[in-house]
Amino acid sequence: MSVSMRYQNMFETVSANNHLAYIPFVIVGDPNPELSIQIIDKLVESGADGLELGLAFSDPVADGPVIQQATLRPLANQFTIESGLNLIGQIREKYPELPIGLLTYANLVFAQGIETFLNKCRNVGIDSVLVADCPVKESRLFAKTAKDCGIQLVFIAPPDASDDTLQQIAQNSQGYTYVLSRKGITGTEVAASKAKTDFLQKLRQYNSPPLVQGFGISEPQHVFDAANAGVDGIITGSAIVNLINQHYNNPQIMLEQIGDYVRSIAEAAHTDHGSVA
Repeated sequence: MSVSMRYQNMFETVSANNHLAYIPFVIVGDPNPELSIQIIDKLVESGADGLELGLAFSDPVADGPVIQQATLRPLANQFTIESGLNLIGQIREKYPELPIGLLTYANLVFAQGIETFLNKCRNVGIDSVLVADCPVKESRLFAKTAKDCGIQLVFIAPPDASDDTLQQIAQNSQGYTYVLSRKGITGTEVAASKAKTDFLQKLRQYNSPPLVQGFGISEPQHVFDAANAGVDGIITGSAIVNLINQHYNNPQIMLEQIGDYVRSIAEAAHTDHGSVA
């Protein structure tokens, strides 16, 4: 089975305009299935180029308190993995060309069985799967099955990774590579951005797929910083999820605020950033 071209098409389109791809993240089923679909519709109509969606998990070790809080709601509603994948299937039917990535944890995959899980992902139209707690050196656990299912595996590139690890990530990640920015240390911005750029250049030298920065981006200025560092796209998660946390009891306000926020990030991403790579 051929792997979907949705990511490639998205990156070619944004790159032709010197734009960044904007991929917002939310947990599916949060705060409830009906509102979850309305939220995702709002992301798309407000300028998302793709989606990164998470399944609620009881121990999301890679996520901070904002997203942890969000995962509790679907779990409390007995919103299952099956429900989450079915909801993604509904999103796929609405948006046939949109790249859709799934961010999940190894326990969820193993509990279902790798083949069963990845086949379900394929059947609902998911393009990529990022297993947040699976380092690239463990990728062989999933690689063959993912290939057979036509699912692209995405790996996280931390800024302090060795050259050997960066090379493995570049060679194994598909669709895009999820890059972490330098951890924020105020007062050393120059050193931080230099280190970050070196690490991105190394990934490019190793022929990585497009680089998407998925940490520490919450406002338009961060998008310009990411463009200057040379990434191809950005993910924002906590800022959107925080609006859900604050306003889920008042859906109209919640959807308005999410729309305003996503438009502000999409506008920054879809500025002509010139060729920085």
